[in-house]
Amino acid sequence: MDRLSSLISRFRMRVNIASPSEANLLVLASPEGAAETVLFCAQAPLLPPRDGVCLALRVEWAGSHNPLISALPARVEVRLAQTPQLAALLTLMRQEVECHRCGAESVLSSLGQAFMVRLLRHLIEAGTAEPGLLAGLSDLRLARAIVSMHDHPGRLWTTQDLATEAGLSVSRFSELFAAQVGETPMGYLRRWRLTLARQDLIRGDRVEAVARRYAYESPEGFTRAFRKAYGVAPVSLRHSAA
Repeated sequence: MDRLSSLISRFRMRVNIASPSEANLLVLASPEGAAETVLFCAQAPLLPPRDGVCLALRVEWAGSHNPLISALPARVEVRLAQTPQLAALLTLMRQEVECHRCGAESVLSSLGQAFMVRLLRHLIEAGTAEPGLLAGLSDLRLARAIVSMHDHPGRLWTTQDLATEAGLSVSRFSELFAAQVGETPMGYLRRWRLTLARQDLIRGDRVEAVARRYAYESPEGFTRAFRKAYGVAPVSLRHSAA
């Protein structure tokens, strides 16, 4: 079970070197100069300290309404001593910054993406007390159902199907999902489908094809659901993209 690949493929990330004032990922050094702490804020630049910044990055995602990013804490702080794999990647990144060798920008971008995947893994494994997607992915039972929705959004899922994926009874699955994720399984599935549909419409796909792709019985039903979620008709979004 891969808890991140569908999200990463749908919301591709870019990681670039930035000034500390524009960065949303900072690596802070100890007084001795060793990298010590990672600070990350997904939705806004951080307020950097006056000194002690040894690496500043800007992490951005293509597309909007990324459910994982909206589920992250407002400010993430991770000690590198707890995550040796992050520390190892950071060492390679700092070498690229300091050596100024040819191709450094491409190497840094790739290493930065790997760094972010490792960071997200760490956050999922650590879990959170706040309801949301991060909490759901941290529970291996719920994660099996969530990943199934992410990987196969057009399947005609029922709550029973998803409970079976999780290995739970329908009542226990529904109760646990609501407590951990903060909404019903079907509510999350509808929101995920509409998120993907919005991306496809912006890309220029036809409304009828998008409606079928995400298991809506008719284009009219899809239009009503889309308008309720986003305040505009899907055909308007498609025409704007064109």
